[in-house]
Amino acid sequence: MTIVYNQLFLIFSLSLTYIFLFLFRVVLIKTGLIYFVKKKWRSIEDCFHVYQFFRVPEFNESMQRNQLYHKVLVYLNSLASIEDSDFTNLFSGKKPNEIVLRLNPSQIIEDGFLGAKIFWINEEKNLVLKIRKADKRRVLRPYLQHIHTVSDEISEKNRELKLYVNVVDNHDDRKGRWRSVPFTHPSSFETLAMESDLKNKVKSDLSTFVKAKQYYHRLGRVWKRSYLLYGPSGTGKSSFIAAMANFLSYDVYDIDLSKVSDDSELKSLLLQSTTKSLIVIEDLDRYLTEKSTAVSLSGILSLMDGILTSSCGEERVMVFTMNGKDHVDPAILRPGRIDVHLHFPLCNFSSFKTLANSYLGLKDHKLFPHVEEIFQNGASLSPAEISELMIANRNSPTRALKTVINALQTDGDGRGASNIGRRSVEVNGEQSGAFYKEGINVVKEFKKLYGLLRVKSCRQSQSFDLISRQNEGSR
Repeated sequence: MTIVYNQLFLIFSLSLTYIFLFLFRVVLIKTGLIYFVKKKWRSIEDCFHVYQFFRVPEFNESMQRNQLYHKVLVYLNSLASIEDSDFTNLFSGKKPNEIVLRLNPSQIIEDGFLGAKIFWINEEKNLVLKIRKADKRRVLRPYLQHIHTVSDEISEKNRELKLYVNVVDNHDDRKGRWRSVPFTHPSSFETLAMESDLKNKVKSDLSTFVKAKQYYHRLGRVWKRSYLLYGPSGTGKSSFIAAMANFLSYDVYDIDLSKVSDDSELKSLLLQSTTKSLIVIEDLDRYLTEKSTAVSLSGILSLMDGILTSSCGEERVMVFTMNGKDHVDPAILRPGRIDVHLHFPLCNFSSFKTLANSYLGLKDHKLFPHVEEIFQNGASLSPAEISELMIANRNSPTRALKTVINALQTDGDGRGASNIGRRSVEVNGEQSGAFYKEGINVVKEFKKLYGLLRVKSCRQSQSFDLISRQNEGSR
């Protein structure tokens, strides 16, 4: 009887203890006393541990911004523990309805790494790292490297792209200088209507370039790549440039040659550009044939592969657009100056169906056979022209198709004759059917809202994969 009584008493005592602890925890959380207890407990812990402090100042001795300070700040602002602080700043983010948390002065943030507790104190113009001396040798260097890696990833993800244009400042003896605006063009490979396997090849080629720094250096070549996009106006060359920039997260430097006074100024503009950028010159053939720029042919060649380009051309993509390349000096088009030639032809029936699906929601229609017959007879328009007709008549798909048919029969007669036959992409002067199996049709221009990329097979028997060739070269 006594044993049973003792057991019941023990159970009752344990129950009361659990209930008390539970109620005590609830009181701590509800009243905010838990933060006071945590702070006191941290003070007690400090009595049993020896700490070492490392200060990260915002500026160095030369009053230049300390890059490590910026990296640490980006890293700390990404920690979930920032929400547990007594004071945290709230700001609106770049996305709609986005709220971001930022460090407050005198704020203490706790972090963990490899089983060690690490504290950061946000002082005025300083960030102070507090770490136990017992953990310093084991943790400090790997932890700082971890901060570098995470910070770079976050900065790259959140970096705001810029569109730079060259302007002439009459009040400045330095003449041409860049002016920038946010680059917000929505064109991307996700919004481009392109077969998934071909889209993956395009993205893979660009991704391979981004990761090929050591490969280029081992070959003794500058880490840059150049593209020629040629075809009639309205076929989407500029939209493709925007998609490349968004995919790579590169800034765009759009050089207007008509505003460049001489070769020296062109070099100066190149020197002022940054890494991770697209250097773009549109309508290059017009400037060369009409001689409407003060820049000489040698100046343009120097921009493509001169000593200056070799010195400041790391991780850059150069893109040149032309309406046609038949009358362009072969010296400009040779391998080494232009790595990849992409042809953007007028619209064909396959591209038309993709446009009809995107803009009108039509996968099939009774008028499609009539449209196909018109295309087979050699009529064609640019994707931009057809898409604008569809947008204007989007409330009535049948009326939109009739409008396109009428335009093809009047304005489009004979315009597609030059596109009948093989469409190709050239890589280093060689025609390739496996890298892109078709020529490229893109709908919208650079300043439109959406782009559409369409590629058509030129010949199935040819096998040439740019990325495979690069991989073989690396072996």
